[in-house]
Amino acid sequence: MADKLHNLALRSRFLRAVRDFFYSADFLEVETSVRIAAPAPEEYIEAVPSGEKFLRTSPELEMKCLLADGMQKIFQIGSCFRLGEFGRKHREEFTMLEFYAAQWDYLTLADFTASLVMETTRKLFGTTQVEFQGKRYDLGRATFISVDDAFQRYAKVSAFQADADGSFDELMVTKVEPELGREGLTFLIDYPANRASLSKISENDPRVARRWELYLGGVELANAFGELTDAAEQKMRFLKSAEFRAREKMARYPEPEAFYAALDKGLPESSGCALGIDRLVMILCNADNIGEVRA
Repeated sequence: MADKLHNLALRSRFLRAVRDFFYSADFLEVETSVRIAAPAPEEYIEAVPSGEKFLRTSPELEMKCLLADGMQKIFQIGSCFRLGEFGRKHREEFTMLEFYAAQWDYLTLADFTASLVMETTRKLFGTTQVEFQGKRYDLGRATFISVDDAFQRYAKVSAFQADADGSFDELMVTKVEPELGREGLTFLIDYPANRASLSKISENDPRVARRWELYLGGVELANAFGELTDAAEQKMRFLKSAEFRAREKMARYPEPEAFYAALDKGLPESSGCALGIDRLVMILCNADNIGEVRA
């Protein structure tokens, strides 16, 4: 119990440091509904039903509506829910930090996210060095690698070939992810285009989307997009995702009408990130399970 109380106290200090970081960068803290009418039709994530509505899997769509209304830099910390998820790094209920900035590209957001992790860690410990599961990591150190380069290096196959032959997910979990963030933060950037349903396709390479994930010690901490702003393209992608969900006999969701209205109104050029608070605090506490850092 003493370790759990220590972890909860550190978590509280960490959340205060996170808020201080965002306030100092002129972000506005917002709060959107936890119980929503229509989740995004993501292909491998199931929302928890709540009567005729659903508990949010993420506040993404609702926060993008605020961007369409004219907000520029916003963040939110709150509970999210995903049906049937349980394990060392998963819970049906977990805490998400989500943030968006208009007129930022996805790599600018990556640099900002690295600074967020570095500065909050330094504020907690007076250093960016942490120990997790018997290894030392420097959270002040960030490197970038493309998904294709990571697959070529660690799985000995092109990411595009793996995506085409159906081996991408298995190779990501067994070969690629364990190698990421071995010394500090690693940003895995530029996913195959069909693996980023809410992000823009790269202008430089139409095979990839403007998406990155952040890793430390083989643990995925965050997922980010250079946001797709084209209403027709987004509706087409959601339709394809809904068709996939129907084939897989997953829950059917209503159309996200408020989000579609925001897209039609005009979503600004922007980038957004979702960061798992529980996972990062688990690492900072040198805990083995996110259950050790939640009340």
